[in-house]
Amino acid sequence: MKSCSILCVCGSGTVSSAMVAGKLKEKLAEKGWDAAMTEASPNSIASEISGKHFDLIACVSPVRQDFGIPKVKAVGMLTGMAEEKVVEDCLAILEAKG
Repeated sequence: MKSCSILCVCGSGTVSSAMVAGKLKEKLAEKGWDAAMTEASPNSIASEISGKHFDLIACVSPVRQDFGIPKVKAVGMLTGMAEEKVVEDCLAILEAKG
């Protein structure tokens, strides 16, 4: 399995990001990826990424600042609509990194 690290961001950094993290981890595992997930709020992104590597940020809440890490809109993982699109977007970023 390939490994990756994903920062999941929602408004408070708890419930929604935990749901997205769990579902996304499961979906990526089906595609051969072992994803380490970290949950955060938009206000805690800078401290979460300090000294750590993340392959992408899965956003439920808008993240307007550019942290130099690719972002994926992950609302579809919460609604159940367009889950595959979220997974495809994540895979495109992960596969491009090698």
